[in-house]
Amino acid sequence: MEWNKKYSYPTSTRAIVNGSRHYSMDGFNYPSVTTIISATKSQEDKAAIAAWKERVGHEEAERIKNEASSRGSSMHSYIEQFLLGKMNLDLIEEDNLSKRMAEEIIDNGLKNKLNEIYGAEATVFYPGNNGFAGTADCICLYSGKETILDFKQSNKPKREEYIEDYFLQLGAYSLAHNTVYNSNITQGVILLCTVDRLFQDFKIEGNELINFQNKFLERVEQFYHQLNK
Repeated sequence: MEWNKKYSYPTSTRAIVNGSRHYSMDGFNYPSVTTIISATKSQEDKAAIAAWKERVGHEEAERIKNEASSRGSSMHSYIEQFLLGKMNLDLIEEDNLSKRMAEEIIDNGLKNKLNEIYGAEATVFYPGNNGFAGTADCICLYSGKETILDFKQSNKPKREEYIEDYFLQLGAYSLAHNTVYNSNITQGVILLCTVDRLFQDFKIEGNELINFQNKFLERVEQFYHQLNK
């Protein structure tokens, strides 16, 4: 595993515009990939989320969401330190769950598979009036293919049919990268660990990745249509 800085990624400032996350760069405020996905969810998905909040209670739902967000941020931080060659395992407490989850992803998903790293926590954007931006966890050569890696944590195992939003993210980041850098990213991989330290990986490539790129563009069009109403 080595760094190859063949791409130069832009700096950006995150901003909240009309209550949603945007990336400010070059005089533009680009909505984030996650903002677009969230704003364009189907009525069925929105109803399912609302039903879950009613079932567990709004206060408990907020606690679960915040706890997961904090755990995910910490896990990402450990993985980023590993990618940068800065992780000192001896300085981390043995009972740190986020670190243990990061280790599962590193041991099962990164070691002996990650050939070259182009960027970690790198800002990518799709320019234009209907543009968007986001932060890619890792852009790399993975198992011999230029790849977008996304690291996820979960309370329970995931089934592929329930993680379309994850695949839409991969489609968005790969499309933005290929558009701006004329790169040839043909693969997107989700590396996930549950709180019980079960590791899962999900991969989309070739025409399937292109399909999710096109699906995300449809969501972008829907987002801007809703915005301009």
